[in-house]
Amino acid sequence: MAHRTIHFVSLGCSKNRVDTEVMVGVADAAGLELVAEADGADVVVVNTCGFIGEAKKESVDTILEMAELRTAGKVQKLVVAGCLSQRYASELEKELPEVDHFLGSSDMLKLKEVLGGSKDRMLVGNPASWVVSKADPRQLSLGRHFAYVKIAEGCNRACSFCTIPQFRGKQRSRAVEDVRDEVARLVDQGVVEINLISQDTVSYGRDLPGESDGAAKGKSLVDLVEAVAEVRGVRWVRLFYLYPETLQPRLIELLAEHPRVLPYVDMPLQHAADAMLKRMKRGHGIDRQKRVVEKLRKAVPDLTFRTAFIVGHPGETDAEFQELLDFVQWAEFERLAAFRYSDEETCTSYGFDDKVPAKTAAARYRKLMKTQKAIAHRKHKALIGQELEVLVEGVSDEHEYVQMARHQGQAPEIDGQVYLEGPEAETVQVGEIRRVVVTQAADYDLAGELLPRDESESEAATRRTQIAARIAKDQKKRVVLPVIGDISGR
Repeated sequence: MAHRTIHFVSLGCSKNRVDTEVMVGVADAAGLELVAEADGADVVVVNTCGFIGEAKKESVDTILEMAELRTAGKVQKLVVAGCLSQRYASELEKELPEVDHFLGSSDMLKLKEVLGGSKDRMLVGNPASWVVSKADPRQLSLGRHFAYVKIAEGCNRACSFCTIPQFRGKQRSRAVEDVRDEVARLVDQGVVEINLISQDTVSYGRDLPGESDGAAKGKSLVDLVEAVAEVRGVRWVRLFYLYPETLQPRLIELLAEHPRVLPYVDMPLQHAADAMLKRMKRGHGIDRQKRVVEKLRKAVPDLTFRTAFIVGHPGETDAEFQELLDFVQWAEFERLAAFRYSDEETCTSYGFDDKVPAKTAAARYRKLMKTQKAIAHRKHKALIGQELEVLVEGVSDEHEYVQMARHQGQAPEIDGQVYLEGPEAETVQVGEIRRVVVTQAADYDLAGELLPRDESESEAATRRTQIAARIAKDQKKRVVLPVIGDISGR
């Protein structure tokens, strides 16, 4: 019986999301219809994450849930793909007989073989055998106004806590022209925001043929960013996963001055104590991190700095954790993610002594996030009354009668929303870039009054005066928009 419908579950990071979208494209080219529910789909594909314990558990739980449908005859074929099956291929093959096929982290295009009736169950290949290209039949899955674009695959770093190079392989950068052409195709589909991602974005181009440092014309990150930003129709370009090393002056200039390169930096720093950074094999100390933060703050107006830290790594002392807290309070990051260390059996840190008890790591996590919450709230409150450019996202997931958007300092999926107020909010279209005046602020979200598209200078001045007066009145009454109050504790 021919397969007619297919359902995808995409777990893990945005890089995984791109891989899933390639498989969606493969399925579409094969004539299958994408359906929103797994129950009743002819084929179900779970694209897994195998990075840390919590992600692995989520992946296994999802596989088992889909396996129940397979056993009950509500699904004809179950396919497991991605990092978990790359990392634990033999174990999963033995322990999950309900799974029909396994694909690894570089086997997205092999889905065509599966859908074509391949008899091979284990199709996990070399993790370094593939990197996404413009030729792949990718289909967007999160809307048509923004997209993630993977510029490289794999990683050459040797961080002691990380296993990603083991199941993603060494770094493989795409050619600038290949990325640019994919971006142009995405723009033709309605995309206006491009989010450039990879495992180690700063190192883009260093592995390209004939290059040792990626500095030659046409092979550096700067050349790539410039090429993407100049594609006709691109409005926003955002950079993710920069490593805290010396940034090229031209890259900082782009962040500071280019009208379409957003003043947004995502740079996971992981820790702030010299001894911890050394154990993590980060290749630098706190002085370099401070210099990077200071240089970016000084050079890039309206910078949004997003980072990530690990607490509870083996050997982390109370004093070292306090150094981390002190650094966070000094740097005042706009966005911060924190993770409790996951003791992965194949990472270098697994063999370290002085493991931190889980309760201690959890307490440190809560204290770090409490510290960051106060910083984020203060920075959001300072935005009240300011005028911001926002990208309209559509109807809120939490409140069907409220339209939501994101400003330049809010990346998709992870950084909160701007909820739109005022009569103009009823007329917005997804993908539009509009102006708002921020009227309310919570820890992670904002509310803002949408300004009309066309107003005379005098009308605009009058409107802004009215909004300012209303903000002052509301603050005295401590009015809080319910939609923000409902979800500000995310």
